[in-house]
Amino acid sequence: MDQPAQPPRFTSAIREFIQLESAGGILLLVAAIAALVAVNTPLATLYAGLVDTTIAVQVGAVAIEKPLLLWVNDGLMAVFFFLVGLEVKREFLEGELSSARQVVLPGLGAVGGMAVPAAIYAALNWHDPVALDGWGIPVATDIAFALALLSVFGRRVPPSLKVFLLTLAIFDDLAAIAIIAIFYSADLSLEALIVGVVALGVGVTLNRLRVTSITAYVLVGVVLWVAMLKSGVHATLAGVLIAFCVPTRDPEGGSPLRQLEHDLHAPVAYAILPVFAFVNAGIPLGGIGIDDMLHPVTLGITAGLFLGKPAGIVAFVGLGVLLRAVSLPDGVTWGQIIGVAWACGIGFTLSLFIAGLAFEHGSGEYYAGDRLGILIGSVASAVAAWLVLQWSLPPTRKEADEHP
Repeated sequence: MDQPAQPPRFTSAIREFIQLESAGGILLLVAAIAALVAVNTPLATLYAGLVDTTIAVQVGAVAIEKPLLLWVNDGLMAVFFFLVGLEVKREFLEGELSSARQVVLPGLGAVGGMAVPAAIYAALNWHDPVALDGWGIPVATDIAFALALLSVFGRRVPPSLKVFLLTLAIFDDLAAIAIIAIFYSADLSLEALIVGVVALGVGVTLNRLRVTSITAYVLVGVVLWVAMLKSGVHATLAGVLIAFCVPTRDPEGGSPLRQLEHDLHAPVAYAILPVFAFVNAGIPLGGIGIDDMLHPVTLGITAGLFLGKPAGIVAFVGLGVLLRAVSLPDGVTWGQIIGVAWACGIGFTLSLFIAGLAFEHGSGEYYAGDRLGILIGSVASAVAAWLVLQWSLPPTRKEADEHP
């Protein structure tokens, strides 16, 4: 019997994206486990020496000297955000975000999934101004892990449910970009900012002149990245800004943006994000007790991810349905929405990234607590999502035949 036709909007590009991100999620998990093993065995000294290794690059009077950890977080993650910027631009111009009607439902979910976790964290840390800086940590969703979890259920997952998750995650990425730009930039340098503005202006001009050479945009992007790094605005934002300059179409009818997005997916999913996970997920577990788990920072992140994310998404989506502003996609049930909402509580990559920004200028006393909260909240959310989806998704034909 023929398989039912998939919705037209569930394009081959989206299917490829989901498959690739799902595989990347498995590598992320392996890298995170490897980091945990390294930090909690005799390899700990070697691991610490690796992430703290200083690397210096100097061109003329411009010098950049950072430990490996920050080269990964400021440098490699700029490539990740460049890919995010390409995806967001394409989605707004041609994809799931190009129609207001298509984005209202996941948009509502994203707003709730950001506001409620942030409010929970802030309520638990209101008394500590330094800890309060971490309010953005439980806001993020790790799309690679979330899609990897969803892929476990194979054909049982309605395509429209995958699109809902993907679109919601894109909104989350946009929010994370805005949060980093507005709240986690400091000690601004006017001179470097001027250089950055000029570089961005060159990128926009190249776009207006219909220049399609990717090399030109990469060179401008490097200048913009260095300017951002020196300005105090987080350097990864350079990736997003230059991505918005890459043209969608060329004179021959091709798409430089789509081609570049396609070329970057594998390196980001299979190399950059696993490397990021490995250098950031090392949490010494020895000596951790109940007091550490109940510390306001740890508890705020854990509760924000595990409780705030699903509660906010479901509440805001439910309100939209109640007010008849939106309706659930065809074939999608409330149980499945709850399962996906819990999957959005897997914060990991961007949560770790924001945690580093939130506390990098502090004394370091919150480093263990924030990563512990991210680990507990993400694992608990993944388990809850799997249980709910296992219950709510329709059985496969074989399962239905075995249990009529």
